[in-house]
Amino acid sequence: MNKPETAIKIRKSKIQQQLVDQLKKTPVVEIACQKVDIGRNSYYRWRRESNKFASACDKALEEGCALINDMAESQLISAMKDNNLTAVMYWLNHRHNLYRNKLELNGNLEIKDYKLTKEQETNIKKALKLANLISSNNLKEIK
Repeated sequence: MNKPETAIKIRKSKIQQQLVDQLKKTPVVEIACQKVDIGRNSYYRWRRESNKFASACDKALEEGCALINDMAESQLISAMKDNNLTAVMYWLNHRHNLYRNKLELNGNLEIKDYKLTKEQETNIKKALKLANLISSNNLKEIK
């Protein structure tokens, strides 16, 4: 490998690491790509070319989402401390079993035991045979 190719690989590796680091802070591919000054097409091409890079990005996105979730939860708690009733209701609806939205279903279930006709049984056996789910030998045993 000559010097220019080596330099390109080193530069690409640095940019990929910067991108992974950025995804940990901002788990939005478009924004992370803009911040490290690469196109989204490059990001997706690199993912296809390298399972290691794809895995690192997936882990970074997961970590970044956890960070954003923590920030959002912190803001929600701050809003509740400021007596924001909507925030209180949201918290209770999503975090307390007594206040969750519930769907109640009522009904009757009746199970009827219908017998297949001989024609239906024959058609089912033919279909199973055509689908290679049973062999001709097993066809006789099913009767």
